[in-house]
Amino acid sequence: MSDLKSIIQNAGIVGAGGAGFPSYAKLSDGADILVINCAECEPLMYTDYMLMREEMSKIVEGAQILIGATSIMHAYMSLKAHRAEMLGLTDGQVLGEGVTVKTVPDVYPMGDEINLIYEATGRLVKPGNLPITAGVIVLNGETVYNIRQAVRENQPLTEKWVTVGGDIPERYTVRVPIGMRVSELFSKLGITVSPNHVMIDGGPSMGAITPYETAVITKTTKAILILPKNINCVAHKQISMDDMLRRAASCCCGCNRCTELCPRNLLGYPLEPHKMIRAAMTNAVLNNPELIKTATLCCSCGVCAEAACCQDISPKDVILHLKSVLAKTGTKFVAGSEDYHPSSDRKYHLIASDKWQDILGVRKFDFVTTYIPQPISAKRVEIKMSQHIGAPSSPTVKVGDEVSVGQMIAEASTGLSVPQYASINGKVTFVDAAKIVIEA
Repeated sequence: MSDLKSIIQNAGIVGAGGAGFPSYAKLSDGADILVINCAECEPLMYTDYMLMREEMSKIVEGAQILIGATSIMHAYMSLKAHRAEMLGLTDGQVLGEGVTVKTVPDVYPMGDEINLIYEATGRLVKPGNLPITAGVIVLNGETVYNIRQAVRENQPLTEKWVTVGGDIPERYTVRVPIGMRVSELFSKLGITVSPNHVMIDGGPSMGAITPYETAVITKTTKAILILPKNINCVAHKQISMDDMLRRAASCCCGCNRCTELCPRNLLGYPLEPHKMIRAAMTNAVLNNPELIKTATLCCSCGVCAEAACCQDISPKDVILHLKSVLAKTGTKFVAGSEDYHPSSDRKYHLIASDKWQDILGVRKFDFVTTYIPQPISAKRVEIKMSQHIGAPSSPTVKVGDEVSVGQMIAEASTGLSVPQYASINGKVTFVDAAKIVIEA
């Protein structure tokens, strides 16, 4: 296993669909199941779908590499039932030795790893614990593909699969150099952003409004969406944290619906968003952080904000604020020996994927993307040193150096870290502790 971990770290591979946790650090003894997360639960996203359609054999091979080098006995290719049908896959279908299809319900947020683990394996990860404690490792499908490329082709991570979609005439799934400017990508695809629209980096539920003029593609970019400012999910993102906290303090009616629909609460987690609102109202966090430490169990799916609250409050944002306060003291909730069980009513409270699209206001923009097989070229890339959780990478090049694709330009720092690689051929024109710029 140590050899495989070294290959994965040296290739700069991190989680392709989340916060960018270095993938080598997920591999440890005690796991017997690999869950390949291709649920792609956010609307309008077709990145994992296209990767499965075009490169399924390589994802399977990546899973088999992991099975052969670890204690993992079986891998589940986990995707929503309707996407499986689109790909001609069926639940339980054998894709290769040790790898089978596992379809999961068409509900949101099925991509949340705690919910996905429960649906795919029947195992419940205890609150505040890592999946490995339940004998499971979860990796995104693109991450598994990247592991295969590193092991079989000796390729470091220099390219990203990305959905470009939303309220535009044509939607695409593309392969682009890491660090490519979004503005250049839009220019190559003939996309313009009107003043009445914004760009979302990520999905419409959990993604962030980002200025496309300065944004670049990173190792964790899954989708770039152009959406109208006036639809529900975008309008809510434009409310400041201060305004949301004031709204929470003055408008909450105490109905508890945010807790009733919380996907983590439905799994039996002691997360009660309505209590987080009350804590914000009374400023209890300053005097009793123990009261609100369950805020660290929130996955930020946004169900409480978009589907539950009748007062237009975002418990998710309030919880994010509370998380930031807790982080300063290192306080978090971790379950002990007690048992946890999903609610008996859970299946009746889950939100169907198409209903979630309606709630967000994005169903009319949902079209299968056009896949462009030829990688998109870039004239300039900006490689960030912190595209992952852990210590930033350390630059090893200087201004004026000529570099080529796949050449290491920043080494891993001490501790949890990965290196960075040039994604285009060119000259280094800028270097500091935060980024390296290369121009073709």
